[in-house]
Amino acid sequence: MTRLRVKHFGPIRDGVKNNGWIEFKRVTVFVGNQGSGKSTLAKLYSTFSWIEKSLVRGDYDKKWFERKNKLIKPYLTYHRLEHYLSDATEIEYEGEAYSIFFIRGQLHITESKGSSYHLPQIMYVPAERNFISYVRHPRELKLSSDSLKEFLTEFDAAKASMKGTLLLPINQAELEYDKLNDILNIRESDYKLRLADASSGFQSAVPLHLVSHYLSNAVQERSEERQETMSADELDRFRKEVKEIFAIDSLTEEQRRIALSTLSSRFNKSAFINIVEEPEQNLYPQSQWSVLQSLLQFNQGRANRLVLTTHSPYVVNYLTISVQGKHLQDSILQKKRDKDLLPKLAAVIPLHALLDAEELAIYQADERTGSITKLPMVDGIPSDDNFLNRSLQEGNDLFDALLDIEEELKG
Repeated sequence: MTRLRVKHFGPIRDGVKNNGWIEFKRVTVFVGNQGSGKSTLAKLYSTFSWIEKSLVRGDYDKKWFERKNKLIKPYLTYHRLEHYLSDATEIEYEGEAYSIFFIRGQLHITESKGSSYHLPQIMYVPAERNFISYVRHPRELKLSSDSLKEFLTEFDAAKASMKGTLLLPINQAELEYDKLNDILNIRESDYKLRLADASSGFQSAVPLHLVSHYLSNAVQERSEERQETMSADELDRFRKEVKEIFAIDSLTEEQRRIALSTLSSRFNKSAFINIVEEPEQNLYPQSQWSVLQSLLQFNQGRANRLVLTTHSPYVVNYLTISVQGKHLQDSILQKKRDKDLLPKLAAVIPLHALLDAEELAIYQADERTGSITKLPMVDGIPSDDNFLNRSLQEGNDLFDALLDIEEELKG
């Protein structure tokens, strides 16, 4: 299991309470106030996943990374995290293939023995994604965010790959791409309009849905076919290593076949790591649930990971419903009632949106203490005692207080 430990990095001062580690499961969620460190943790996970991937793929060797400041440029600067470093910063990452420890300005990297590693497609979906939809020619923008530039690249690739229309998780609307004019259109039952002219909810949800759908399908197809389209640099490196294998005359045909198989697996992406900031952005609660269901569907696969940062109590509550639904599914199967009860369950919640409690972790960031707390499970269900639900309760309490004053006025 991949896990991360952070201390004295920007808003995160004391790290995680109790065991000190953030464990990244199939679905990992960060909640908390603005400036509490939610996005910081998601970006650090993205950063160290990229470093581990680069080490496995052979982009650079361990010594290159261990040189001073290689963590800062280009990796921390990619997410604009370089200013969070201090002399007291400690970051420890334990992945499937490498363990990486940063302390006193220096990286220390150790290869993990005996662990299986699925080369991932890593996508960071920034909160600023709605800018891509709002402007008609986003390539003309002088974007200063490297993560947004990367997302725009995948967005363009996803558009180009579209064949026909794509069903969206909002209002049963469809997305179509006018390749001639490079325009995305939203089509509903009685109208069609450009994405740039659509509501803010569509402008936020469409890029997220389109890119996630595209990358999830691409990884699944590559995994099934055991091949992928490489970048030019990857292809050059791959060919060079193939030549080196064939240049070793002492290898038997079987040894050469094994070496080539190992080399191919290093370049074949077989997992999708989808890191999404604020999936609820500009969305009505029911639409939040629909978008979340789609993200869970794209996250199918034992090596896939979905990481969310959110301000929405609905996202957390809907995940609780997903866990409850999985409990119910297990009971239905155990009692062999799947023929009559599984269709009823699927009518309430799609089966692809069900989530085992062991596959979910929710962490709460506190900007006042600089600490991170893992929310406990109560009877196998995520606890509803969190900052988001407390905020809802505070609203109810304020309303009750107003009613009390009104009653006194009447008296």
